[in-house]
Amino acid sequence: MKITFLGTGTSQGIPVIACDCKVCRSDNPKDNRLRTSVLIEDNNQTIVIDTGPDFRQQMLRENVQKLDAIVYTHQHKDHVAGMDDIRAFNYKFKKDMDIYCTAEVEEALIREFPYVFSTYKYPGVPEIKVHNIKNEPFNINGVEILPIEGLHYKLPVLGYRINDFVYLTDVSFVSEKEKEKMKGADIIVLDALRKTPHISHFTMEQAVELLEELQPKQGYLIHISHLMGLHNEVVKELPDFIKPAHDGLILEL
Repeated sequence: MKITFLGTGTSQGIPVIACDCKVCRSDNPKDNRLRTSVLIEDNNQTIVIDTGPDFRQQMLRENVQKLDAIVYTHQHKDHVAGMDDIRAFNYKFKKDMDIYCTAEVEEALIREFPYVFSTYKYPGVPEIKVHNIKNEPFNINGVEILPIEGLHYKLPVLGYRINDFVYLTDVSFVSEKEKEKMKGADIIVLDALRKTPHISHFTMEQAVELLEELQPKQGYLIHISHLMGLHNEVVKELPDFIKPAHDGLILEL
């Protein structure tokens, strides 16, 4: 299985004129993070988890020529806003894009992209086939996926386990029952927004605490804002088996 981190950041911390902090102005590419998303290639399937506003840029940067399915974690804009750009894959492969999400996420997609769901569609709009999922195992053409539910403050979100890879973003709480699904994984990827407390995200300390409890071979932090600090400085503060992920990072499992 090949894992490519398309984006590891948030809407806080994208290099912009309005921000003058040392992270956003850093010349280290590991500090330049697009919105959080990951590409998984397994069993001849190419799957993206979340399509944020940077989806098109991420697909072009990684030269992704094939996309079989999209899986959503939750409905917030920084995780769904790029869905419109799947139309390029519709055009190339002449088929609908399979989308896997909860009923609540589908409702949000209908609100955000009403023209995609319209009875009378304008030519060229994205063509999708929605598969509703719950907190139950599902399969995408031979790729077994186990959902893991967490809370993003009070909003239920889904992370996923594929083989020995666990990916969980935008969480502030994971129950003991859901932690059981994460045990024994080789790689666990966790939300870690910043060092100071946040109402709906793990801090770096909270993410490290959970990773130390679960003891994967390797832990990675994602959904990192500029408030976390510079990549090379954060690395020095973490246990040896935990690293901040960075855009373009590729893992083989």
